[in-house]
Amino acid sequence: MAVKSISYAASDIGKHRSSNQDSGYAGYQLFFVADGMGGHAGGDIASAISSQRIALTDARYESAEEAIESIRTGILEANGMLAATVSEHPELEGMGTTFSGMLLHGSQIITAHIGDSRIYRARDGEVTQITADHTFVQKLVDLGRITPEEALVHPRRSVLMRVLGDVSGEPEIDIALHDALPGDRWLICSDGLCGVVPENVMDRILTSRIPTEEVAELLVGEALEFGAPDNVTVVIVDLVRPATNLEFEPGAHFVGSAAKEVVIEERKGGKILRLFSPRSLLDLLQAPEDPTQYAPESEELLNKILSETRRKIRWRSFRIVASWLLVAGLLAGMGAVAYQYTQTRYYVDVYQGQVTIFQGIRESLGPWKFSKPYLVSEIQLDELAPFQQTLIERSISAESLEDAQRIIAQLREINR
Repeated sequence: MAVKSISYAASDIGKHRSSNQDSGYAGYQLFFVADGMGGHAGGDIASAISSQRIALTDARYESAEEAIESIRTGILEANGMLAATVSEHPELEGMGTTFSGMLLHGSQIITAHIGDSRIYRARDGEVTQITADHTFVQKLVDLGRITPEEALVHPRRSVLMRVLGDVSGEPEIDIALHDALPGDRWLICSDGLCGVVPENVMDRILTSRIPTEEVAELLVGEALEFGAPDNVTVVIVDLVRPATNLEFEPGAHFVGSAAKEVVIEERKGGKILRLFSPRSLLDLLQAPEDPTQYAPESEELLNKILSETRRKIRWRSFRIVASWLLVAGLLAGMGAVAYQYTQTRYYVDVYQGQVTIFQGIRESLGPWKFSKPYLVSEIQLDELAPFQQTLIERSISAESLEDAQRIIAQLREINR
């Protein structure tokens, strides 16, 4: 018996990281988490590139074999894209990402896993860890050299044995088939959750009757309560009977790094990759006056902070006005520069039923859009093969106008 799903994805940068290198996806049939590695230079790029490629496998399949082959191919192609990216951008050497995901196929679930992100299933009040970490310490646990409790505090607990990315050889992916039953609750998470929040706390939340969205947000909140030393990303998938009436509407929802666009930027005579989000301009207005810092509690520090606070109050009014004027000026200038930059980007999408080259980027900020049709081709979307229609509807990024024109030319040739 086929089942329906209710899903929700949530991600947080945590309390000690300068960027979110996690990516999460809650889609129609596919759900996953990717945790980037490689430091500030490439972890976010790795998880975003991989997620955006693997998400293209989110579809219904005729058979489990076809579904397994599709997701395996998507993961391997993502791995190839990461290797090619490192070849073109040596500054990203060593970047990689974990991947843990599940594809819903009728009454079955296909899991695919590499790295130390995890998949759990809650069924009949019991929580089961579905995946095994591909880490050095997990190997020691399996060999009986250390206990699971010792693994939690082992100095090499973050050393991964398998990842996607800048590694030699083809990655070994764990793929398994499971039954899907109404009432099951599935959790996919980065180690920012399972490596921080105690299992008994996670189990209590997962086996509760709390709605899907609240479960995801509550788990992220627990990670923050326990210090959140790393990024934390959670995807919750609840399975229900096909006849169940739902207000939930499935869609393709990215969180974390994958929610942003990977762009090429000229800098110091070379090209670098980075993530772009128009919301980063708005964040300037939302930055706290006093950035949060960690320090051990002491009476001396408390008195020092109180003394500094009294001095700050005297000048607060003047500072607020001056700061807002400065920020407004900077924001206006940066907004103009950012908009001009977006107009150097191109992608292929659909406009009034025809395949079209758009100038700009897909993202929008409230009512403001950052793209417009540049060239409407004669190719009708409904004349293309189904898989081509899916790719176009999700849009295809191009590195330049010439690259976008090449994509249009390829579509003409294939469908001639």
